Parts: sequence; C-alpha cells; structure tokens
Amino acid sequence: MAENAAANSNNNNNANPPAPTEAAIVTVVTEEKSTRAEAEANNNSEKKATMTTEKAEKSAVGVAFPAKRFSGILSILSFIISLPVLASVIWLLYMRAYDCESLLRLPKLQTGIGIGLLFMFILSTATLFLMRSKYPMVGFLLAFVPLLVMLTVGLALLGAYDMENRKIPGSPRWLRMKIYDDNNWNNIKTCIYDSGECDDLFSRSLTTKSYDFSMKKLSSIEAGCCKPPEVCGMEFVNATYWRKENRVRKKSENPNDLDCHTWKNNRTILCYSCHTCKEGFLRTLKGKWWKLGLFLVLMALFLIISHLLLFIAAMLERLVG
Repeated sequence: MAENAAANSNNNNNANPPAPTEAAIVTVVTEEKSTRAEAEANNNSEKKATMTTEKAEKSAVGVAFPAKRFSGILSILSFIISLPVLASVIWLLYMRAYDCESLLRLPKLQTGIGIGLLFMFILSTATLFLMRSKYPMVGFLLAFVPLLVMLTVGLALLGAYDMENRKIPGSPRWLRMKIYDDNNWNNIKTCIYDSGECDDLFSRSLTTKSYDFSMKKLSSIEAGCCKPPEVCGMEFVNATYWRKENRVRKKSENPNDLDCHTWKNNRTILCYSCHTCKEGFLRTLKGKWWKLGLFLVLMALFLIISHLLLFIAAMLERLVG
C-alpha cells in the first residue's frame, strides 16, 4: 500500500512539471508594453517633426514664390515705364528748336538733356538685372542717384524754388533774366523780324475786317510783337496799319501803357521793342520747357517708386531664400 502511494506520487510529479511564477510573467508583459509604448512615442514624435519640417518648407516656398513673382512683375513694369524716356530722347535729339532759341544756347541744353536721358534709360535697364542678382543694393543706388538728379532738373524747369534755380538754364527765372537783358533782346528781336512771323500774319490778314481780326487766334509772338497792346485802344485799319487815338494818354508805369508809345506802323519797328513782345517770346519758351520739366518729374517719380518696390521685393526674396 505504501509502495503504491509512492508510485502514484512520482507519476503526478512527472506529468505536471513546475510552472513559472506569476511575478515573472507580469514583469515580462510590462516590459513588452513599455517597449511598444516607447516605440510608438518615437514614431509619433518623428512624424510630428517631419510634418513640422514639411509645413515650414511649404511656408518658405509659399513666401518665396510670391516674392519672386512680384519681383519679376516689377522688373517688367519698370522697363515698360522707362520706354517713354527712350521716346523722349528721340524727340529731344530730332525736334527742331524754336526760331531764335539758339541765341540763348537752348538747343545745346536740349541735346544735353537728351543724352542724359539716354544714359538714364540704359542705366535703369541695367539695374533691373543687378537687383535680380546678388547685388540689389548696388543696383538700387546706381538707379536712385541719377533719378534724383532727373527729378531736381524737372522741378527747376517747372519753376519750383524759383530764386534758387535762377542759374539753371531753361528755368523760368533764367529765361526771364536772359530775355530781359538788353544785349540779348536786341539780337532776339532782330531774329524775330528775320523769321518773318509778322509778315506771315499780314499776308494772311490783308482782307480781314476788324471784328474778324480780333477773333483770330494768334501765337504769343504774333500777339505781342505784330500788333499794339489792346489797352492802347488803337483802331484797326488793316493788318499793316493801326490808327492811334488823338487824345493824349496819361503817363503810367504800366509796361503795356508804355508800349502804346513804342508801337510804330513801320514794319521794321512795329512792337518789337515792346514789353508785350518780350512776354510773348518768353511765354513761348516757357511753355516748351515747362512741358519737358513736367515729363522729367513724372518719369523720375514713377521710376523711383518702381525701383524702390523692386529693391524691397529682391531683398525679401533673398531673405526667404
């Protein structure tokens, strides 16, 4: 009996070997879970870092692309704006000067401004490539300085800072000083007579009546040099003869009143020495040079603004690039 019990006990031990403890099993499972959690956390952090990098790259590309496109548009716009400068060069170099303008050496000034504008056009076009390259600051300064000179000359021709610009040829004050100089005016009035402007007016008005002649549109020189001032109240007989009033005019310091005594019906005299003749010639020259000054100011402002915007776009493109 005792032997049978011992045999049964040995058989049970052989059939059921000892199993691992529960503590060991829990430890292994916990380590596996922590390992998996760390792996997932690393994967998530890598994904987030990748997404952040991609977003930053897309943002940088998104900023760089509009800046580059804006820079290209401004380059084309600046070139288009500069084309009228080239057209003005052709106009200045080939336009015929007004009669007697050469006595004041204005045609040389006209040629000089034309050559300066040609240089400005070439420089403005060249700076467009400098701004798009590695030297935007150099390109901007090369364009800005001549444009500033161009703006200053334009303002002088418009009559800005009148007294300060009296030594600049072509400015209103300079023109007045030159025309009212007696030595210059003696040559100018001879030139006006030789140009035949008054003779042309007479030939066109031989059969014109008084009312029709008063309605005729005259040039500044014709109105100032070829007929007496209206304040004189002279009677129109024909285009070559005006009858003076018999009454004695009071002495006056008004230049137009003095012209009433200066006027002669002699074709070689007429009103060439009158104040109105000087003003008519001055008005003719001022009109031409005022238009040129206005053109220079507008073109300088447009080009300064376009080059400034192009410089900002180029710097932004380099910053995000």
